[in-house]
Amino acid sequence: METAIYVRVSTEEQAQEGFSIRGQEQKLKDYARVKEWSIYNIYIDEGISGKNITDRPAINKMITDIQNGHIKNVVVFKIDRITRSTGDLAYLIDLFSKHGCSFNSLTESIDTQTPSGRMFIKMIGIFAEFERENIAERVRLGCERKVKEGYSLCNHHISYGYDRPNGQKIQTINEEEASTVRQIFNWYVNQHMTLMGIAKTINTMGITTKNNAIWTPHTVRSILTNCTYAGRVRYGIDDKEKYFEVEGLHEPIISPELYDQAQKRITKNKRISSTKKPREDNYFQGFLYCPKCKIKLQTYGKYKENKDGTTEYKGSYRCRHKYYSDCNFPQARHEKIEKAFIEYVQRISDFEAIDSNQLMEIQEQQNGKGADKDSTALHIQQTKQLIQIYEDKLNQLDIRDKEILSLYVDGNVPFERYREIKDKIDKDKKEINAELQKLSVTEEAPPEFTKDDFVLEFQKNWEHLTKIEKRQFLMKFVKKIHLSAKRTENKRLSLFFVDDIEFA
Repeated sequence: METAIYVRVSTEEQAQEGFSIRGQEQKLKDYARVKEWSIYNIYIDEGISGKNITDRPAINKMITDIQNGHIKNVVVFKIDRITRSTGDLAYLIDLFSKHGCSFNSLTESIDTQTPSGRMFIKMIGIFAEFERENIAERVRLGCERKVKEGYSLCNHHISYGYDRPNGQKIQTINEEEASTVRQIFNWYVNQHMTLMGIAKTINTMGITTKNNAIWTPHTVRSILTNCTYAGRVRYGIDDKEKYFEVEGLHEPIISPELYDQAQKRITKNKRISSTKKPREDNYFQGFLYCPKCKIKLQTYGKYKENKDGTTEYKGSYRCRHKYYSDCNFPQARHEKIEKAFIEYVQRISDFEAIDSNQLMEIQEQQNGKGADKDSTALHIQQTKQLIQIYEDKLNQLDIRDKEILSLYVDGNVPFERYREIKDKIDKDKKEINAELQKLSVTEEAPPEFTKDDFVLEFQKNWEHLTKIEKRQFLMKFVKKIHLSAKRTENKRLSLFFVDDIEFA
């Protein structure tokens, strides 16, 4: 493992207790050699107290290297060398765990790769959890007090219509956005427009949200239910028991009366959500893309009662931007999409001339029949020989790695020279492992999937598959299906075409 050795001593400790830098360093280097760990670097904070980690440059450099993935193990002489703060120790252990880095203390015999070491981690975790809960409670009380004093939290983002520069406690009105907010409330309360109608109107005007996104019924609703615009501030939006509103210190955009009227209308109007669609009845779900918006089409449908009393699900696909932006891609019935999909596969020019004999040849190739078995056996034998050569080289590099570590620990090689040779060894190992990976893939990988395979499987199986099996077929072979549409003379009807299929 790439190991970081960390040593620290303050001037007072060095005089009174004999915790010399060189003494700690040599013992830890010997310990790393016994454990056969590679030494990535030695981090030394000399003459610095262990009361915190913010004022120690070496430990902060080590933390950065851990976060960048260079270090997978940290070893110290004693726990108090790395920190004397329980809170900082909990933070460091949590950081090590997050980045897959082990922790070892020579004096206390703590090794997180052993049962006792893992028990130590769990004990530290208890203290860390206790500290996190205390911090969370203090933050919650602080936020609650701030709201009661009339300040808006703006935890996630500032409300549309307001700005709050850094260092400013009270948000101020953004007049350009505020005019849109006033218009939204006016449309909803006085002109009785729907949420979808408002969203579509704003998008047509070319106005975007605070995050430069298009408006949807959901974002319009979030504006209408935000008491900030009436001069109030709120707390506990997601917790009804803790929720409260108080008068804010900021300037309102609309009158409280207009806001209350909007709440009455929202409460009165029922929120209607469409039922969840069975995936097996919309087996093209997730593969179809709107040609204009470049996003996945939504599934939509309803159950229809037939004349014989049976119920049948009628599925469709549509762009979710259709009803509140200028997207004009029409709603597509599932049957029409399937018809266009089948027609596309049948008209692929590369396969128009394929007859039954050619399909049989493709099938034989796919199953590995007709191949030159002697040639294949020879290739496998040569590959295995090459793998053995590379593995022997890796063993030699491992021996060289241990030798240079011993020379460094014994003081026969300076650290700079050790790192230079170590980096060269690591580079050679990486190159050899990459070659071994290629050889493994060459030896074991199945034949590359082609359009031949897709057409063959499609012609053989599609009409015999169940709805669930058709979806499984698509998930195996298809990544994206790009559509286009053309209006007929009857403006209410459209023809749909598959322009391209991206294979998985």
